[in-house]
This record gives sequence, C-alpha cells and structure tokens, in this order.
Amino acid sequence: MASVAMFMVGTLAGVSDLINEFPVYGGQAVRYAVGALVLLAMARLLGQRFVRLGLRETVLLVLLTLTGLVLFNVAVIESTRHAGPALAGTVLGTVPLALALVGGRRPAPHVLVGASVVVAGATIATGLGTGNLPGLLWSLVALACEVSFSLLALPLLPRLGAVRVSAYTTALAVPLFLTLGLVTDGAAGMLRTPTVAEGLGFAYLSIAVTVGAFFLWYTALPRLGPARAGLFAGLIPVGAIVTGAVLGLATPTPADLVGAGLVITGIVIGLYGRRPRPAAGGESVEEPEVIHRQPVG
Repeated sequence: MASVAMFMVGTLAGVSDLINEFPVYGGQAVRYAVGALVLLAMARLLGQRFVRLGLRETVLLVLLTLTGLVLFNVAVIESTRHAGPALAGTVLGTVPLALALVGGRRPAPHVLVGASVVVAGATIATGLGTGNLPGLLWSLVALACEVSFSLLALPLLPRLGAVRVSAYTTALAVPLFLTLGLVTDGAAGMLRTPTVAEGLGFAYLSIAVTVGAFFLWYTALPRLGPARAGLFAGLIPVGAIVTGAVLGLATPTPADLVGAGLVITGIVIGLYGRRPRPAAGGESVEEPEVIHRQPVG
C-alpha cells in the first residue's frame, strides 16, 4: 500500500503539467474539495460516522492540514519558481532518512542503511541541477512539511482511521487554499472553467493522488511505522520518471534508471534486513525486525 501511495504522489509532477496554466491556489482548492467529497462519501459507505474531536485531536488535525497539505504545496511551488523542480525533488528525496531518524523509536541499523540507499537513489533519479538559497530554503520547508504529514497523523489514526483523517484534513484545506487564491489572484482570477485536459488532470489529482494516495498511506503508516513506511517515499521520483515517459514529457536517462534501481534496493534492505541475536552455543542467528501494529479502524 505504501509503495502504491508514494508512486502515485510521484505522478503529481507530470500530471501537474496539464494544469500549469490554471490559477494555482484556486486549482488546489478544487482538487481538495473534490477529494474531500469522495472521502466523506467513502466514510459514510463504510459506516464511519463523524467523530466528536477533543481539543488535542482538533489541534493535530489543523496543524497537519496547515503543514502537510497547505504549506507543503506552497513551499514546493515557491521552490520550483526559484530553482526549478530538481532541487525540491532532491531535498524531498531525503524524506526516508528524515523519518527514520525522527520517527520516535530508534531505527534498526538496516533501516538506516536502506533509507540512506533510498536517498542516494532518489537524488540521482531527480538530479541535483542548479539551485539558489531561496529555492533551498523553500525545499527544506517542504521536507519538514512532508515529515509532519506522517508524524502528526500517527496519533490520530488509531481512533479516526485512514478515511476520516484524510477526509477531515482535505476538507480543512479547501478554505485555506481559497483564502490564498483570493489574496494572490483575486476573486475574479482564482477560478475559471478548466479545459478538457485540465479537467482530466484535476480528476486524476483529486481521485488518485488525494483520495487514493492519502488513504493507502495512512492505512500503511501505523502498520509499518514511520521509519519503514518512509522508505517508500523514495518511489516519488520513480513515479515522476514513469509519468514523464508515459505522457511523453521526458525520456528516462541512464541516471534515472540507476537511481530507480537504488531506490528499490534500499527499500528491500530496509524492509527485509535482519538483525543478529545471540543463540545458544555463542553463534548468532538472524531475526526479522518486529513490526508493531496499531489499530486503524
């Protein structure tokens, strides 16, 4: 699930090329509004009623929306404007290592090794390119927001579940993006009728990336834990490479393919690595890492 979610997120860059002429923040408001409606309908079909939130849960949801959805998108947009997409993609490629280091429990050595290999592969696949200080700073903001997208959700998932956390945050994001649209583009300029290509792009971003990726990620996150789940963030540039090739935007280079191969290798190391434990007779045997599960319903 986590692999599919992060691959879908990676397709965001390529599909966004279809809507790059649409007002940015108004378009984000439309995307999250459609996603929220679908997620709320899913919750109803699954029999998940509205949950009365406590103060702590409300604060966490607001912070998650502000950082993981709104500020993240703003940071990526601003970093791209200053330095192009390569710098932001390279910095976001360090998400696996960041989650492994700050995910709470001390990560096993093989998880750190796997995360480092994933980071190397993501960096190669994305390309270092040329950057500048404003672009780097905005990219670091995006990195912090991407990490918070997982860590702030963890305390909410056991009680609310993946569907409700996704639905509540996407619904909260809509008025925030509308406000940004009003400030930057004005009431008349923040929305317009999309073209056919833009409509298809928004439909994909709303259903596949927002609904599908959010639900799959938040379902897998408490089962794998942030350190292991974070390994799959390395698939973001792989998804971007594949999408670019499918849409005819770019042909994969040897560096792209090498980077993708390293990402997959790092994920395998992090997920299936073993750590030794002492056995009778003084020899050491290999023991799989225990995955602590939390309820998701």
